[in-house]
Amino acid sequence: MSDEGKKVVCVTGGSGFIGSWLVRLLLERGYTVHATVQDLKDEKETKHLEALEGADSGLRLFQIDLLNYDTVQAAINGTVGVFHLASPCIVDRVHDPERQLLDPAIKGTMNVLKAAKECGVKRVVVTSSISAITPSPNWPADVPKREDCWADLDYCKQNGLWYPASKTLAEKAAWDFAKETGLDVVVINPGTVMGPILPPTVNASMLMLIRLIEGSAEEYENFYMGPVHVKDVALAHILLYENPAASGRHLCVEAIRHYGDFAAKVAEMYPEYKVPRIPKDTQPGLLRDEDGSKKLMDLGFQFTSMEQIIKDAVESLKGKGYIS
Repeated sequence: MSDEGKKVVCVTGGSGFIGSWLVRLLLERGYTVHATVQDLKDEKETKHLEALEGADSGLRLFQIDLLNYDTVQAAINGTVGVFHLASPCIVDRVHDPERQLLDPAIKGTMNVLKAAKECGVKRVVVTSSISAITPSPNWPADVPKREDCWADLDYCKQNGLWYPASKTLAEKAAWDFAKETGLDVVVINPGTVMGPILPPTVNASMLMLIRLIEGSAEEYENFYMGPVHVKDVALAHILLYENPAASGRHLCVEAIRHYGDFAAKVAEMYPEYKVPRIPKDTQPGLLRDEDGSKKLMDLGFQFTSMEQIIKDAVESLKGKGYIS
């Protein structure tokens, strides 16, 4: 295989908040990228990707349905690496968990991994979530929740927390597949991803920030472990793909913090907004930890500070007219 052929990779969910940044950084590094979208005719998915530097020569867009194996295989064919980001993120308004979340997350992941194995892909980076780590109410209170902690599926199902359930089941299925087939899989578990927005839509994490700025006092007990810059998440994906020493799961947060800590910092930095007072201890049983992402740090990764994450996120929301 030529040197150029060694740098052809597939990014599923390439039009999303993290996916767009990942495609951008891969193109900057000279990769050829097969980016998948749900609808090639939808400019909200395609236009911002086609405008990226290097897209003319280095980007190919593929329309896929995660539940249609043939479309998935067509996007992965000819690549040597896969970044699997595509998975629905619906935290509320879940009426049909199987159709809305579980099937696309679990069966979609299986289709991607099967296609990767069949196409001779060298390594797959699977984007999981902190939602596959928490909620975990029975975890020891004096032990930080890191990569060895898993979300409690029974608790999720009993409380209708279908997003964490979908991410947990999909990640476990990925590990089972890797063990059975020998496919080289590494996993990243990002926290609340914020920062400059490339697509013309807002992701769930940035919507959370908008709600906070507009005065919402929600506490996100089961959906929070700390913030992380979107560019850091994209860079961490590339590090995990390129570094042979990377293995297993990788928590990806600036630090493990409570939502109350984050809200207080937003209020301090932007007193002009009516940010509500939120109790500091919003995540019962979550131990704060400055080195929560020690596995990534040990690979040489440096995280953007919470202050900079907030600044970049708020300025992007302002610039795009989501807040004034």
